[in-house]
Amino acid sequence: MNLHLDLFDLKLFTHVAQAKSLTRGADMSCISLAAASTRIKQMEENVGGKLLHRNAQGVSLTAAGQALLYHAKRVMQQIEHLRLDMQDFGQGVRGHVRVFANTTSITDYLPEKLAGFLTAHPFVQVDLREHLSEEIARAVADGGTDIGILAGDVPTDGFDARPFGHNRLVLAVAAGHRLARAEAVSFIDTLEEQHVGLRHGSAIHRFLRIKAELAGRDYNPRIQVGSFEAICLMIEAGVGVGVLPASSARRHAHSMRIAIVPLTDPWADRELKIIARDRTQLPASARALFDELAQHDARKN
Repeated sequence: MNLHLDLFDLKLFTHVAQAKSLTRGADMSCISLAAASTRIKQMEENVGGKLLHRNAQGVSLTAAGQALLYHAKRVMQQIEHLRLDMQDFGQGVRGHVRVFANTTSITDYLPEKLAGFLTAHPFVQVDLREHLSEEIARAVADGGTDIGILAGDVPTDGFDARPFGHNRLVLAVAAGHRLARAEAVSFIDTLEEQHVGLRHGSAIHRFLRIKAELAGRDYNPRIQVGSFEAICLMIEAGVGVGVLPASSARRHAHSMRIAIVPLTDPWADRELKIIARDRTQLPASARALFDELAQHDARKN
């Protein structure tokens, strides 16, 4: 096979695949439809097979096209990493780092660690987004994010993975609630109560909803708020009960009349890990942040 593909070809093919349209892909690449069609045809001739299925609705990828897209995305990502590493070389670590993390990591661990890192590296920008652990693993594998922080019940084989911490999900109830003196309770049994939870789009809300659905139940909090502190305030006022990380619950229990009840569910005990697809292939700024966070194994229970 005499394969000749330049960076523009890869970018064009990525645009066409994402848009599922040769016309829109050509527009995104700022070339004419005829020129785009010619380039795709030349790519197919070089590959020795079809890359696209063409139909009235647009285009879809063949198996060869899916393989090319997989590698094209990685080539483009490496080019972006190269650009970030080379810009203003010699002026210290700088760049833009994408981090996907679960709710517990964002609320309990990252604020302090990121504050220290960003102070030491004033030219680095961090794009931090909240996702479910399964989504984080997929994003790291696909190159959608540089670094992921997730719960350890998600398989991390094939990643550069380091311990990041430990936490449990617990039930918080008002001090006078009937469950306040319980030794432990299962999550499903708590669904008999009115719940207070984080907003609908949060990772922990979706996580708990999935756990309820697997047991054939619904997780529909009576009220949704924006922070664990707000959850505890509502619980103290008798609005309902809530599931949150033990570290957050203990912190707020010092100043609020709430009780903490362990959950018996195995998934409530969560090891946290920081992952990258390959630490050595990260841009300098992302590699520096990965190494900084990997030193942080906060054993919170």
